[in-house]
Amino acid sequence: MDLDVRVEKDGRFCFVTVSGEVDVYTSPVLKERLIEAIEDACDRLVVSLDEVGFIDSSGLGVLVGALRRVKERNADMRIVCTREQVLKIFRITGLDKVFPIVATQDEARGI
Repeated sequence: MDLDVRVEKDGRFCFVTVSGEVDVYTSPVLKERLIEAIEDACDRLVVSLDEVGFIDSSGLGVLVGALRRVKERNADMRIVCTREQVLKIFRITGLDKVFPIVATQDEARGI
């Protein structure tokens, strides 16, 4: 399956919507798009994984790397996800304690 990564900027926020499967073959695309969004001076990076059917360790590594870059810039990163199969991966790896995971973009905005 292909990976689609859409980025929208709204003021201080960058919304990154990921669709498809994030694996060893597609994670470089995600990494590139996240780096572009971070370097676009976003104070808040919001990554939506609600359209992701599968994510492996390489995809999780890309997200951890993005979080590190965001923190270096004193910015914030949140994950939007309600898909149980993806949330389960975050819980198993303990990354649910590392990333703020919310259910909606409005919640990620703090609305």
